[in-house]
Amino acid sequence: MSDTVSNALIERIHAVDLTVAVIGLGYVGLPLAVAFAERGFKVIGIDIDVEKVRLINGATSYVEDVPSERLAQLVSDGLLRATDGFDVLDQCDAVSICVPTPLRKTGAPDVSYILSATDAIAKHLHPGMLIVLESTTYPGTTTEVILPHFHDEAGGLEVGKDFFLCFSPERVDPGRQDWTTVNTPKVMGGVTPTCLKVGKILYESVIESIVPVSSTEVAELTKLVENTFRAVNIGLANEVLLICHKLGLNAWEVIEAAATKPFGYMKFLPGPGLGGHCIPIDPQYLSWKLRTLGYTARFIELATEINTDMPRYWVHRVQDVLNEVGKPLNGSNILVIGVAYKKNVGDLRESPALDILQLLSNKGAMISYHDSYVPVIHLNDKEMLSVSNLNEAIVHSDCVLIATDHDCYLWSDIYGQAQTIVDTRATLHQEHDQILKYSHGPTKDVHLP
Repeated sequence: MSDTVSNALIERIHAVDLTVAVIGLGYVGLPLAVAFAERGFKVIGIDIDVEKVRLINGATSYVEDVPSERLAQLVSDGLLRATDGFDVLDQCDAVSICVPTPLRKTGAPDVSYILSATDAIAKHLHPGMLIVLESTTYPGTTTEVILPHFHDEAGGLEVGKDFFLCFSPERVDPGRQDWTTVNTPKVMGGVTPTCLKVGKILYESVIESIVPVSSTEVAELTKLVENTFRAVNIGLANEVLLICHKLGLNAWEVIEAAATKPFGYMKFLPGPGLGGHCIPIDPQYLSWKLRTLGYTARFIELATEINTDMPRYWVHRVQDVLNEVGKPLNGSNILVIGVAYKKNVGDLRESPALDILQLLSNKGAMISYHDSYVPVIHLNDKEMLSVSNLNEAIVHSDCVLIATDHDCYLWSDIYGQAQTIVDTRATLHQEHDQILKYSHGPTKDVHLP
């Protein structure tokens, strides 16, 4: 029976005669749903956020990587729709799980969203169904957490014979135009070889390159290693910044000079701290898993310590710059430019700019912000709006802190108007003459690390 079930599903994949469900319609799920729909599959997006469901069915995108025009065509053609209910899983042949996996306050993984999605799928599990988990998690989640739930509800269905289970970690970098859902190589592991075969055939119908690995555990760890690599190297770059501050040197100049070496060096830049869902969180999943095995991941924990402390470092820089012009931080007007965690997107997840704003407020500063991508934020359970007139806000601020270097800003104009500047992104580093002008001008006090 097993070959009959898998072969029938594979034939339907090749015939593009399949209904695919994507659970979780955020920065990962929505682009994936669109990719499947553009290939011709019928796609049902599922999200408990009714506002997201309303926007998708109204052909309005809230993800920068998916233009509304692209979404509108798929909705109009009947290839993509959204719902907040799970009963539709009865009619779905494949399910991709793209839900959040945050950390608990204790630092332990929070897989509650995965468990909720798993329970919902288990109630509708049927022969010939393929399930692919894409949410980042610790090694063993697919086989130790998801699979037992399916077996409890499967009614005799056997994985690898009657239904198929894989793990394929997302590799989404919001805002990128060069590497997208479709052309970024995608790692995949299956609970059984047949699971991998079915999952690979479905995904390679919409993604250019699938990288098969021997198990779901290997695929799970691969994702964590990728982002731990980035977190540790960003931690090194941030420590270089701290070292250069002690030595009176420009960290960006040092790093750019090191980057001229054509081998044995990869450039990472310092900044206000780590943001986004992946880099601040994924290494903690690995660190937590290793602690359960009696091992301390020292590199991970040291990098986390350095990266987590960067917002506090930059607040101290603001305080120092103000002191140099005879002003206290308490009562000063501080404008933060850019609050998204990275440039050219509106993603606030784990953004260090929010920590900077909070720390400034705690020290008595009068805080405001501007971000062309983020019209409103919530801080201390209070709503803050992006200032409506950027130029006016700059002029009336005692210090401007640049936290996110969106391309829409004219940095030389901002430098020209501000009384003092603390620049966490070295926005004018490439314009050496302007750096000299603004850092040594008689009325300008600019902190350039």
